[in-house]
Amino acid sequence: MRRLTRRQFVLGAATAGAALAAAGVGTRSEADEGEETEEHESTRLRRWAMVIDLRQCDGCVDQGVPPQCTQYCIWGHSVPEDQQWVEVFAFEELKDVPTSELHFMPILCQQCQNPPCTNVCPVGATFSTPEGVVLIDQERCIGCRMCMAACPYDRRFFNWKEPAQLPEIKDSPYNIFHQTPAIKGTVMKCNWCPERTMAGGLPFCVEGCPHGAMYFGDLEEDIATNGEEIVQLSRFLQDNAAFRYKEDLGTQPRVWYIPGHTTGGELMEEAEERGLPEEGGVAFRKDDLEWPWRQIAAEIEKLQASRSRAAEVKHG
Repeated sequence: MRRLTRRQFVLGAATAGAALAAAGVGTRSEADEGEETEEHESTRLRRWAMVIDLRQCDGCVDQGVPPQCTQYCIWGHSVPEDQQWVEVFAFEELKDVPTSELHFMPILCQQCQNPPCTNVCPVGATFSTPEGVVLIDQERCIGCRMCMAACPYDRRFFNWKEPAQLPEIKDSPYNIFHQTPAIKGTVMKCNWCPERTMAGGLPFCVEGCPHGAMYFGDLEEDIATNGEEIVQLSRFLQDNAAFRYKEDLGTQPRVWYIPGHTTGGELMEEAEERGLPEEGGVAFRKDDLEWPWRQIAAEIEKLQASRSRAAEVKHG
């Protein structure tokens, strides 16, 4: 799969929900249609879940690009500089996983059903939705960072300085689902793109994975999709011995992992040539990721200044 530019990504985002809508995730099923009248819409809640098939994840080494689940998340949510809401780890940095052959593992907010973060927030700025997704209200957040200390997955990020943002985002009304505009002195994180899933779409990370390794689904309907195929969620988890990361902590995460790896000898040699250490674990290829907001904002400012000067000359 060829590498997408940010412009191509944005132009293609409008069609992201087609496979999910066809699967019935985020939409009413045919069974629901038969059971209900037009006057009485279903009150059934979704129970969102994610499955990451590690057999298919190679950190995008074969693509010659940084992990695209991370890059799509950054592009789609205008993530502040240096934050990785989805972070791919290489080799055996991550402990307590049921395989010694693990080489790459994406870690994102686990959307815990017993989330330590919400239990410690003194102002209720972080909370769980009825569908099981943990959100943050940055307008309420006081920046105490207690939620960051409580998260056993290290998946919360603090805005220590004023985030670089595009002008149209910086000047827009606050959106709790998209977490924009970003606010200095507050915490941010992955939220599974509720503004997309509520419309029948897929999270950005699922859409961006070139290997179809990430599945998004509904435990209530018992289906999931990676945008290309549809699986019965319960059977998919059972047949592939799926596990949940740090499940023994009692957090009840909604992310499952299918153990395994695809990294053969030649691929590992290529990975090492691209900067992987021979041993130990690291966040993978962070320096190759793109946070273009500062550059784009500067170009917009330059263009506006040029137009302003042209207007002054014209009306001289």
